[in-house]
Amino acid sequence: MLQESVMLFSRSLTRRARLRMATVGGVFTAVFGLLLTTPSAAADASEPAAGPSEVPAAVGTLAEGEAFMGAGTAIHEGRELDARDGGTIDPMDTSGVQGIDVSHWQGSINWTSVRGAGIQFAWMKATEGTSFRDSSFNTNYPASHGAGVIRGAYHFARPDVSNGATQATFFASNGGAWSRDNLTLPGVLDIESNPYGSQCYGLSQTQMRTWINDFYNTYKSRTTRDVVIYTTASWWNTCTGNWSGMSTKAPLWVAHWTTGSPTIPAGFPTWTAWQYTDRGSVSGVSGGVDRNKFNGTRERLLALANNTA
Repeated sequence: MLQESVMLFSRSLTRRARLRMATVGGVFTAVFGLLLTTPSAAADASEPAAGPSEVPAAVGTLAEGEAFMGAGTAIHEGRELDARDGGTIDPMDTSGVQGIDVSHWQGSINWTSVRGAGIQFAWMKATEGTSFRDSSFNTNYPASHGAGVIRGAYHFARPDVSNGATQATFFASNGGAWSRDNLTLPGVLDIESNPYGSQCYGLSQTQMRTWINDFYNTYKSRTTRDVVIYTTASWWNTCTGNWSGMSTKAPLWVAHWTTGSPTIPAGFPTWTAWQYTDRGSVSGVSGGVDRNKFNGTRERLLALANNTA
């Protein structure tokens, strides 16, 4: 009953407040657990870590499984995550075909209002790692479709916990599948700075290339589609060594919070989607939301969705 009450209370908070609650809640859980543990058990360092089904302790400013697009980038750039909930759109660019990306941190979304505000596409978090499923995905995915928003799913990569093939399979089986229905985009591999630890997840550049390639191949074999890669120029160039191996296979969704035009990773000829701010707002979403634009017309966006590009 206590857990249910906390969940209901959490849904009523803005993302800024929920991020703070996640940190405080993780600390409380850890302290409360120590109070209930016998001295002999507490001294046993061989006890296994909490499993995915348990309430995770906070890691930095996020709990395991709670990452969202741009979280790792913000942490490694020294930005405060709760600054994402500011009402200021900085920078602002409403030209072209506009989109957003969301996760459970946005809370309840009025997708009819989102579409009425001119948002034409949205990608939403479905999975992370090998076991975490976003709690709002099963609501957001059909609701956005029903409102006429061209929707897709994304997977937050955790190269430190399994190989790429395992995570691609998990993603494809839990929201990342694709169908030609005129409103479904191919899935996205969100591969960015590690929000829980070292930037490149402890992998060498060669190992990271293998990981990404395995994810790509497995996802394509499961869905027939090329996975879209979301990343930053800094992370890609650092952690893959300016790798060009995906340039002719995977559409690029670049994150660069700036005005004008984005800096794209080495090896990619251009960008397909651009996340131009992590401090946006849009009618139908309470609090902050990432804003994106598509590099082309709506007809080209539909071609990407329907695999006729």
